[in-house]
Amino acid sequence: MKFYEFIDKDPKVGRLVVVEGTERALAERAVEVLLDRLLPEMRELNLERIPAAEWSDASRVREAVSAMPFLAERRVVIVSDAQDLRAQPRRDLLAVMEGVPEGNTLIVCDLVSARSKRPEPLGAKAGRTALRIDTAANEETRARFIDEMLAQLGAEAEPRVRNELARSEADLASVRNDLEKLSLTGKKITYKDLASESIAVEDPKAYQYASALVEGKVAEALGIAHEFFANDPRNAAVPLLSALATECGYVWEMARPGGSLPARMAWRERPLRALAGRIGEKRARIAYERAMRGVEAVVTGNAGNDPEDHRTLVERITAELAGLGRR
Repeated sequence: MKFYEFIDKDPKVGRLVVVEGTERALAERAVEVLLDRLLPEMRELNLERIPAAEWSDASRVREAVSAMPFLAERRVVIVSDAQDLRAQPRRDLLAVMEGVPEGNTLIVCDLVSARSKRPEPLGAKAGRTALRIDTAANEETRARFIDEMLAQLGAEAEPRVRNELARSEADLASVRNDLEKLSLTGKKITYKDLASESIAVEDPKAYQYASALVEGKVAEALGIAHEFFANDPRNAAVPLLSALATECGYVWEMARPGGSLPARMAWRERPLRALAGRIGEKRARIAYERAMRGVEAVVTGNAGNDPEDHRTLVERITAELAGLGRR
């Protein structure tokens, strides 16, 4: 069942729910809606959350789902980030999922694609006993999410802003963060605002520039930047600097205690964490802010309107951050 089908149809919830797909923002909302429906009262006494990071063996989950509810119709147990569990713990969790007693509900957040082959989604193995909520988001889903966020924030946006975010590949948690920041001004969000604030970039070559620079491969980064300006001099600076801000933002997040990446970027955690160890939280934050100031300077015209001014700005920022990946 797609996320908005679950929201609109209000299906019956039984012993087992698997929230899958890769959009954490939708997964978090699905869990909150489930809790509102299942535990409208006495929530603190009948809810247990077990993150994958605290997993030792399946006994804690088994005991939690077998406990009697206290002054309520049911007890709810949530296992979050099951996608982070290794093969044997996933098998152990599946065994628990198959034996949840009537009256209680186990919610498993397994944020992998419903079509994933490795790991295979737990929901696919659970069979028809599970209510599966798929958080995968197409353009229509993204557009509705954006409209709901704007309404929640009491904000307005130009149609182009909505369309650009709906078509982008940025995860919805990042879209939500962008809209929250942009709505603080209290004015209608324009595309110019989005371009200066959003760090969602689609061109893979821009990401290659950013990745090379953060890793200390300055010559390679400059080569990609020069290629960008040769192909489209008037529109080269913003994607390059936005991609750099994104990359530095990921490293900054990895350098923070307990930092985590969006689910769609989990495959990059190991190399980014290694970079974060070398760069450190403070330097990563400074690099992120420098890249974002560069984007703002281009968009607002403070960097000048001549493409050569933009090229100079990109080269200067590249030189400033040249030693970022070195100890």
